[in-house]
Amino acid sequence: MSAARPIPARDAAAEILALTLWGEAADRPVRAIEALAALVMNRVRAGVPHWGQGVAGVCRAPFQFPCWNRNHPRHAALREIPPGDAAFAICRRIAARALAGGLPDPTAGATHVHDAGALPGWALGRPAAAEIGGLCFYRAEDLT
Repeated sequence: MSAARPIPARDAAAEILALTLWGEAADRPVRAIEALAALVMNRVRAGVPHWGQGVAGVCRAPFQFPCWNRNHPRHAALREIPPGDAAFAICRRIAARALAGGLPDPTAGATHVHDAGALPGWALGRPAAAEIGGLCFYRAEDLT
């Protein structure tokens, strides 16, 4: 029996980003998935400690992306995505593009997001930087 090969950090980051995109937006248009990937990269670049460090830290920071919360309906599914799942294949491609720096940011630098069908308190009276695929995106500077 051979020892398991460690997963390179970049591959692990791509997989965690793809899982996050799938868990949060698999049922949304591709543009919304791309926008969510851009938001993750904006948070990585911002370096705010409570958002986590690096792609994996940002994606898995407590209470930031609900699919990673144990009580979220898709949490358990993150470990059991069926082989050949078309939405996950799309999320993987988008994650790879985001990590390679080849994904434009349609959110204008957004670091916050919510479903267009809900209005959290932090968004009241604040201008959205973009609304894409049923998601509303906000820049941190517009929330202060």
